[in-house]
Amino acid sequence: MAARSLGRGVWRFLGSLRGRPGQPVRTLLFGASETSGRASGSQSSGPAVDAEQRGSYTALRAQAAREPAAFWGPLARDTLVWDTPYHTVWDCDFSSGKIGWFLGGQLNVSVNCLDQHVQKSPDSIALIWEQDEPGTEVRITYRELLETTCRLANTLKKHEVRRGDRVAIYMPVSPLAVAAMLACARIGAVHTVVFAGFSAESLAGRINDAKCKVVITVNQGIRGGRVLELKKIVDEAVKLCPSVKRVLVTHRTDRKVPMGKLDVNLEQEMAKEDPECAPESMGSEDMLFLLYTSGSTGKPKGLVHTQAGYLLYAALTHKLVFGYRPGDVFGCVADIGWITGHSYVVYGPLCNGATSVLFESTPTYPNAGRYWETVQRLQINQFYCAPTAVRLLLKYGDTWVKKYDRSSLRTLGSVGEPINLEAWEWLHKVVGDGRCTLVDTWWQTETGGICIAPRPSEEGAEIVPCMAMRPFFGILPVIMDEKGNIMEGDDVSGALCFSQAWPGMARTIYNDHSRFVSAYFTDYPGYYFTGDGAYRTKGGYYQITGRMDDIINVSGHRVGTAEIEDAMANHPSVPETAVIGYPHDIKGEAAFAFIVLKDDVDDSDVVVKELRSAVATKIAKYAVPDQILVVKRLPKTRSGKVMRRLLRKIVTGKTQDLGDTTTLEDPSVIKEILSAYQKYKDK
Repeated sequence: MAARSLGRGVWRFLGSLRGRPGQPVRTLLFGASETSGRASGSQSSGPAVDAEQRGSYTALRAQAAREPAAFWGPLARDTLVWDTPYHTVWDCDFSSGKIGWFLGGQLNVSVNCLDQHVQKSPDSIALIWEQDEPGTEVRITYRELLETTCRLANTLKKHEVRRGDRVAIYMPVSPLAVAAMLACARIGAVHTVVFAGFSAESLAGRINDAKCKVVITVNQGIRGGRVLELKKIVDEAVKLCPSVKRVLVTHRTDRKVPMGKLDVNLEQEMAKEDPECAPESMGSEDMLFLLYTSGSTGKPKGLVHTQAGYLLYAALTHKLVFGYRPGDVFGCVADIGWITGHSYVVYGPLCNGATSVLFESTPTYPNAGRYWETVQRLQINQFYCAPTAVRLLLKYGDTWVKKYDRSSLRTLGSVGEPINLEAWEWLHKVVGDGRCTLVDTWWQTETGGICIAPRPSEEGAEIVPCMAMRPFFGILPVIMDEKGNIMEGDDVSGALCFSQAWPGMARTIYNDHSRFVSAYFTDYPGYYFTGDGAYRTKGGYYQITGRMDDIINVSGHRVGTAEIEDAMANHPSVPETAVIGYPHDIKGEAAFAFIVLKDDVDDSDVVVKELRSAVATKIAKYAVPDQILVVKRLPKTRSGKVMRRLLRKIVTGKTQDLGDTTTLEDPSVIKEILSAYQKYKDK
């Protein structure tokens, strides 16, 4: 592929953070000017990189791997605005799940995202809100965003939100939602943004786990021309949430909604407040936000991200992976309810002083040209979206794309799940006219930012389709076999692990560090286990092969099969369920549920309908299984464990390779399920 590199500006940027002309390279990179970090089992550093090589991707990767303190220390010192300098760059031990970066340092994230830019260029555009209504946008300057943030921060303080308190944000993509996140950061409160598509029960579960004091929401949301009754959902949720003292309600539409004793009109409250708010000085390892993600058990886990390390990593990956330049318009169309929205709509771009697009609508509203009309009108330079959207749009053909001028685009990005070849080539050749860099990025809620992507790289390095390829600085991938042995060399597949900590990674699971350790550091002691499989190619590149546990990725939304099973398990007519993920042309993956009914059930169709409703109510509509098959029994081992891999092979047509079935309690169950599945397909 004739992809453009990010140019020498990347290396000039990194080099500029290493000191002034005349200073010896070794002093800044490997000398005593940065306090060395501590890591369990860490290697001593090797020789300094030659001066003429220090700007290359390979050399910088080697530096970050060999001496993390010397690599990350100057970057943190010169990229972020500090109140108090840190004394130790890092102190990490994967065996106990201990992760600490920039210890002793104090700063405020909102100052880094707002105040520093207001001082230099107050009228530069921070946000372009691409509203749901076609052809409309609202531009917000850095000064306006700072004043809005301060008014909201003062409103929170008025309602007794203090440093360390948790605030739930249940809002669609909007400038006020961004201000709500930054207002929490300004006063030292912890925000947990809940995707405004989750049910009342899912929202309540997250509020209760975090013990949120305040919920911020809107009267109604608008998406794809449809009205979403978000305040109504919050009303249902807070009935189950004793910790909630206030619900701050803003208005997206003119529709009046019932206001209860907990409810406060946010606009009216903010209008009374001062547009200045002194920022709280936070420790580097204080909590910045909680973000809940699906676990392989039924209960979502609240991942904790902290202040300095997360912000530095989000800013650096935003700048280097996408080739961001000052003055660019960065268009990430993710919802703020997900980590992609946190890192690449809010924190990364704003820390870099960028103009960030907030996309409220859908890819096909009012038609399949919505993305590309937006690119043309807003002159977007980097466009970051999910493969699900690409697969959906390519089915509409090329006409909708070519109708609009996309010459402003330099970088295209893919996020959320592996992208298939047809979608990759369409995005590159049709959307990008074959001239844009396409970065297929791999990362997770847990990692905080992009870990593997084609860029940054050496100047002009190749990009292989459908492959994340190159680890970011400080990311040290290791591929493990089933016995926990490191697989050396290339052309190998196994479990993707990392051998060294990086600043952006999650620190713990809220109030459950033992679960954090067991989930990520126990399967392969001394390593972080991503839960994904990977293939290291003959060229040494990394290709993600998918989840290795019971998490499925529906249109970029991760959901645990156990969550779906739990949602269906309460039905009185359904004693047993088993849910698996299977490939889907548009969604990437979809859920397939096998259910066993009690003998006295007269109408299975009614039960199936009720189960779909239960999943939508308890989790979200996207989690509802596409297929539900009634079977007489499930394939179980003698110890009672359901063998879901056999169900997956039945659904994916791989019944010629069932593997070892000797542990099944009754092997004839396979023929039984196969017969039921065939009848279901024929029907």
